[in-house]
Amino acid sequence: MNGDALGLQVLYRDEFYVAVQKPAGMLVHRTGLATRATRFAVQELRDQLGRHVHPVHRLDRATAGVLLFALTPEAAQRLGAAFMANTVHKTYLAVVRGWVAAEGVIDHPVQDRDRGDTARDARTHFRRLGRIELPVAVDRYPSSRYSLVEIHPQTGRRHQIRQHFKHIFHPLIGDTSYGNGRHNRYFRESFGVHRLLLEARALEFMHPYRAERLRIESCPDATWIRVANLFTASVANDRDAPPGPNVVTAP
Repeated sequence: MNGDALGLQVLYRDEFYVAVQKPAGMLVHRTGLATRATRFAVQELRDQLGRHVHPVHRLDRATAGVLLFALTPEAAQRLGAAFMANTVHKTYLAVVRGWVAAEGVIDHPVQDRDRGDTARDARTHFRRLGRIELPVAVDRYPSSRYSLVEIHPQTGRRHQIRQHFKHIFHPLIGDTSYGNGRHNRYFRESFGVHRLLLEARALEFMHPYRAERLRIESCPDATWIRVANLFTASVANDRDAPPGPNVVTAP
């Protein structure tokens, strides 16, 4: 693991691949869906390394965390095949409204409404890491509940995590497309959160050129650390909470 003093923070690099910490608000590459964007990870990393780079997966603009590039087209093809085969283990962290079940699977089709695609099967496993109840009437209740959740998407649909947690009535904090504006505003005004609380925490996969399993972890920024500290006291106690339903499926 290493990092660069300037530019994108480098989390891992060898002769085939480089992983960086993508900040929230940065696009992976230019797209017609966001014509006013000014920062692109592909361009910035290319300028930083002085060579071409090839993204092997995508993160939403609003999502921060581990973003992986290949340094050659062949390396991109090899690892891209692993992503397509769902053999890359992806871990995310999120803060959601309400208290989710201790563990569960959301099995529900999602649709890329920006591109007009039809709904496609999607499946997401989650595990609650902590929960809090704050004595503030953000919504219609006298107090407000939130959960810190570890998420493992088992398919790779666009906006899958955000749509799935909206589907089970636990939208992500900071989500301006699928979330709850009142809770977003509360986190913005009370905790200085001006972004989606979704972090691509880790990628784990078999290195295509080596007989070793590689795990690359993100470095959460100050906003994530500040929010995670809200849950610190609850994490140890929450492990003894009774489990909720272990599967959430489409109606």
